[in-house]
Amino acid sequence: MKITRKLLTDIHFTEIANDIFREDVIFFDIETTGFSPARTSLYLIGCATRDQSGVCITQFFAEQKEEQSQILSEFMNLLSHYQTIITFNGLGFDIPYLKAKCHEFEIPEQFDSFHFIDIFKSVSKLKFLLNLPNYKQKTIETFLEIDREDTYTGGELIEIYHNYCLHPEKEALQLLLLHNYEDVLGMLDLLPVLSYGEFFRGNYQISDCQILNDDTFSESSVFSLTIHLKYAFPQKVSCQLPQLFLQGNQNEVILSIPVYVGELHFFYDNYKDYYYLPAEDVAIHKSVAAFVDKEFREKAKASNCYTRKEGQFLPQFESIITPEFKENRNDRISYFELTDEWLNSGVQLHNYIQHLLHHALRT
Repeated sequence: MKITRKLLTDIHFTEIANDIFREDVIFFDIETTGFSPARTSLYLIGCATRDQSGVCITQFFAEQKEEQSQILSEFMNLLSHYQTIITFNGLGFDIPYLKAKCHEFEIPEQFDSFHFIDIFKSVSKLKFLLNLPNYKQKTIETFLEIDREDTYTGGELIEIYHNYCLHPEKEALQLLLLHNYEDVLGMLDLLPVLSYGEFFRGNYQISDCQILNDDTFSESSVFSLTIHLKYAFPQKVSCQLPQLFLQGNQNEVILSIPVYVGELHFFYDNYKDYYYLPAEDVAIHKSVAAFVDKEFREKAKASNCYTRKEGQFLPQFESIITPEFKENRNDRISYFELTDEWLNSGVQLHNYIQHLLHHALRT
């Protein structure tokens, strides 16, 4: 078994990296000879930790497959000093693999007690925004303009490891360690990509809102929101979403939402309690309709049991703001009136933005 450690004292942290990578956090990545823990070997575990001295990259390398249990035991001892684990697809592969190996070698494990940040899972939820060809670590590194010395994939290194076990050579060892080292170090550089997810979780402040004439949507007006981000976007992004156009660059995001200008309907719930007045194109309650001649009224139906409203309206996908208005009763999208009172209510405005962003994540 070989254990290597390297202390890095000159790493520059972005704001989000500094906030996430605390002293109770550990990054790790594993190298194996395949996907099935029952039929393959664990040969390398690399991890990154932080203290006042800097960032320490530690690697546990099994020079023979019989040393799997040793490197796993050493790693589990180190892991016990931390509370949060950051991985890249660790929840999908690394953690289940290590759990199975711990069971195989009867090594105690407490993975379920940790808080996890999985960079892959966080980023892959934002495919509509990032629009990358895939969400592998090297692809995201390319998106973030992160350079690597290592050119091998994990699959390509399996044969190199098998050959190393038979004929240990320094050059092969360096290739194996370098790939894992850059995977671990690369995860530190990947942390700024989590800023996109932090925006969707509500880490921002609204700095301006106004109604503009715009060609982004077919409607003549848009509601434009300028947002200041807590964590800067590492790369410029833009996307067209249902009822929303998003542009983000550095610490600023601009949201453009179509404004419906004209007449909409407020539908009453219990249409059997109403009469419809064709001449006025409105419904009135039976208690009032008793004073209207029978020839000017008819029993209301669900489709015409409404009152009309002129104004400016914003769309919503659920009834989060009331009263809600629609063009037709069965429309999936409803609207609420855009008023000065609503514009000045910071909490409601923030909740509305979160409503649109959460809908984007679900589509």
